[in-house]
Amino acid sequence: MTSADVLAAGGKATDTDHVGGSLPRRPRRIAHLDMDAFFASVELLQYPELRGQPVVVGGRNVPAPQVQADGSRRFARLRDYAGRGVVTTSTYEARAYGVFSGMSLMKSAALAPEAILLPANFDAYRQYSRRFKDAVAALAPQIEDRGIDEIYIDLSDLEEDSQTLGQRLKQAVFAATGLRCSIGITPNKLLSKLASDLDKPDGLTLLALADVPTRVWPLPVGKINGIGPKTAAVLARLGIERIGQLAAASPALLQKRFGATTGVWLHEVAHGRDTRPVITQSQPKSISRETTFEHDLHARQDRAALTEIFTALCVRVADDLARKGVVGRTVGIKLRYADFHVVTRDLTLPHAVSDAATIRRAAGQCLKRVPLTQKLRLLGVRVSALEAADGNETEPGVQRELPL
Repeated sequence: MTSADVLAAGGKATDTDHVGGSLPRRPRRIAHLDMDAFFASVELLQYPELRGQPVVVGGRNVPAPQVQADGSRRFARLRDYAGRGVVTTSTYEARAYGVFSGMSLMKSAALAPEAILLPANFDAYRQYSRRFKDAVAALAPQIEDRGIDEIYIDLSDLEEDSQTLGQRLKQAVFAATGLRCSIGITPNKLLSKLASDLDKPDGLTLLALADVPTRVWPLPVGKINGIGPKTAAVLARLGIERIGQLAAASPALLQKRFGATTGVWLHEVAHGRDTRPVITQSQPKSISRETTFEHDLHARQDRAALTEIFTALCVRVADDLARKGVVGRTVGIKLRYADFHVVTRDLTLPHAVSDAATIRRAAGQCLKRVPLTQKLRLLGVRVSALEAADGNETEPGVQRELPL
């Protein structure tokens, strides 16, 4: 790494850490790699004729494309969808119409009625996920797996400059998958995740701590991972809409409004500070997935949409368990109501499990033990009491409706 690259990574080109003849400590250099519109991009590999068109993936009972007599394919249109499903993902062309993941398909149809609608193919997504991660590991093995379409990479011990490394990683991913990704390289995980989103799609963004005032502070507070729509709304009522305004806010004010822990965290992240390590081989104590809704949902009026979201969370937890090679005995749920009140429930099973169907049934039992009379803003599913998988499989089948 050159002296200039050390400075770009937020460190100092000095040997002040040189002790007893050892090499100088390298500054932290963390990358966040995020696949661009991952699910939709995998679909476009199978259906290249849809490139450049608004495409939406998701929904229940979406018909597969039909091959016609002339060999062309007939695709379902969003306008023809009947149901209360939600968008799994969308291409950037569909996002230009305001269609994003988690949005109801009926609302999406009003925004982009002519958009192509495809069913989700999670087997293909898992296959391409393994491919891009293997390609990255061949160049930079210090990886923290964050899900099916994103990873953190510790580049601190590698010699090449960040620009060259970033380009090599992008080329390796494309060669292995035919897919594009965006990468942010900064001194920490917080800034790297933010940076990977700045120049999407197919972006490579390098930030140093010195760049925070010019590149980060003008952004909306919601760009910080961990600040959702509700927290952003509370901050807006305090006159805080940009990250720079959050950085300038009194820590005492933030702690008074959000509590000591969250208040301190908000102050730190607004200044781009984050000391979390890249965790490469730790045995997890639990595995969870949760989602904050675009709009508060009611357990009864929005039952169909919540059912689909709930099932998808269980499927993603099961996928995470499989990737980690673990199973768990305790299944739990997390609910955050519209008033920010949080409720959790757990159920310990006789045997460790890892399949989506069993997780879904156990989580459904947990749901029966919480009040569902008010709107929800967050739903989460967790599996804990983990142990190494033994290869046994449990019965198939996924429950179709929330147990309300």
